[in-house]
Amino acid sequence: MTRMCRLERKTTETQIKVELNLDGQGQADIETGIAFLDHMLTLFCVHGSFDLDIQAKGDLEVDDHHTVEDVALVLGEAVSTALDNRFGIRRYGFAVTPMDEALAEVAIDLSNRPFLVYHLPSELSSVGRFDSGLAKEFFRAFAVKGGMNLHINVRYGENEHHVLESVYKSTGRALKQAVSIDADRSGVRSSKGVL
Repeated sequence: MTRMCRLERKTTETQIKVELNLDGQGQADIETGIAFLDHMLTLFCVHGSFDLDIQAKGDLEVDDHHTVEDVALVLGEAVSTALDNRFGIRRYGFAVTPMDEALAEVAIDLSNRPFLVYHLPSELSSVGRFDSGLAKEFFRAFAVKGGMNLHINVRYGENEHHVLESVYKSTGRALKQAVSIDADRSGVRSSKGVL
């Protein structure tokens, strides 16, 4: 079974191309024009063992918002499309990942019922030009288009980079669990018979 997807999205604000292999080796080729986002998505791939190629051009002269959100929309849609009818997947995933002083917990349910819970420490020290508020927009768009309940809880952390790095790593690890095939299941993991 091949669980891959290629998608494109073109708007007046962004042009996004995504190629995703859920059963990859952690190979990433990410070029969004936002170096920090490229770094985070590479970590997501490596720790989730996904192969991901993202080529994005956006109106970065305005700000990073449109590009960050649109990349997440297309990536979420690619996950959902690659999963097809979601037969045989474990559905749930959970990961706890430390990064120096930060600790992130991520839980995922690939239920086709999009919802985001997002709790980060209220006072983070910024270490770069990336607006950390855009990370929440990224995960909201990713959850909606990916058809997932996505719960992100960072128990503690001070450095913004470390906090977000632990979140992206945990998300990759939790998603890998959720999309993995359960050899004991042929249909969907739901009493309704459909996700």
